[in-house]
Amino acid sequence: MKLINTTNSHIQLVQSQLENTDAFLVETYSAGNTDVIFTQAPLHYELLITNKYRAILPREIEGIRDFFLKRKIDKEIINPSRIQTIHTERLVEMSIPINQ
Repeated sequence: MKLINTTNSHIQLVQSQLENTDAFLVETYSAGNTDVIFTQAPLHYELLITNKYRAILPREIEGIRDFFLKRKIDKEIINPSRIQTIHTERLVEMSIPINQ
């Protein structure tokens, strides 16, 4: 799966998230019709995966999660067993708490 950073195309969304949440980093990515919002805050990471046109496939969720675990998330400060996932047909939210 190839994810393309589209943060520059979503400046208003990024600014709104930074102003209204505890996030200090917000990035957007695209994999065709599947969009991902990656957020980093002092106590957690968030991944929001959406697709307006079809259900999100389990292999997509795994691929996106693995992409961010390898490239963006500091695995030394998280416990993978504490990842909480909310899954609907066209929306997946993963909350990844940082160990304290």
